[in-house]
Amino acid sequence: MAEYVTEPEEVGVRLDVSVVEHLSTLSRASVQKLSDQGLITVNGAKQKISYKLRMGDKVAIDFDAATKEVIPDIEIPIIYEDEDCIVINKPVGLLTHSKGAFNPEATVATWLERRTNSTVDVTNNRNGIVHRLDRATSGVMICAKSPEALSKLQKQFSLRKAKKVYIAVIEGVMEPEEAIIDMPIERNPKAPQTFRVGNNGKPSVTAYKTIKISNNYSQLQLSPQTGRTHQLRVHLAFQKHPIVGDTLYGGKKSDRLYLHALSLEITLPNSERKTFSAPLPVEFNRILED
Repeated sequence: MAEYVTEPEEVGVRLDVSVVEHLSTLSRASVQKLSDQGLITVNGAKQKISYKLRMGDKVAIDFDAATKEVIPDIEIPIIYEDEDCIVINKPVGLLTHSKGAFNPEATVATWLERRTNSTVDVTNNRNGIVHRLDRATSGVMICAKSPEALSKLQKQFSLRKAKKVYIAVIEGVMEPEEAIIDMPIERNPKAPQTFRVGNNGKPSVTAYKTIKISNNYSQLQLSPQTGRTHQLRVHLAFQKHPIVGDTLYGGKKSDRLYLHALSLEITLPNSERKTFSAPLPVEFNRILED
């Protein structure tokens, strides 16, 4: 149980914003879940998370960090493993890591924590996570087993020495069929959960090559030269050829997001340079036949 009394500077602040500030391990989504369960009260009474705090309000959060233990165990296909790292084929729909501690959902991070008994960055729910794949994206991911390995691997991503290749199925046909998209990406202030091409954005470069073309769709090989959030999705949507299933960026609704991390070339902590790949899901070819 966590409790606090509203200070002058918190007057008028939304309840959920205040709770996140006092309990940094919780995300706004986690606070919503706690509130829905009646586990957050103000002066002994349940309040909506949109409630604006008043001076002297007593806020109580019935939160037990041990709740994390109820997270279910899962199986993830392993491509490679040594004493420093694990390379996996992340299934579509699986979250890489949670943004808050109060989340009973299994993630790549919770799976890795149990497998390695590691304490790598667990305070941020990113146990051994070197890089992310969106929930809706499948494919190759590398994870670290130690802080030293984590640092070595992440440095390669920041210095652009890790080479990634993705496969996407898009609507229509790209013209030209092979090129480089060099357009800066920034957060979209009108929809903060999304990004857009914008002059104030960070440099973002994607090389693409058309592999197959059908009546309605094309299959592309994508090689991001930078690693911006949603980069491939934003670049293709801006070209008016969104990824199939990417409804967040105007794509056609489908059974999944048709984006798959096909391969990753990286130097392991043991100094060996390797390329790992995850088989392309069968639906990526099947959809071209529809």
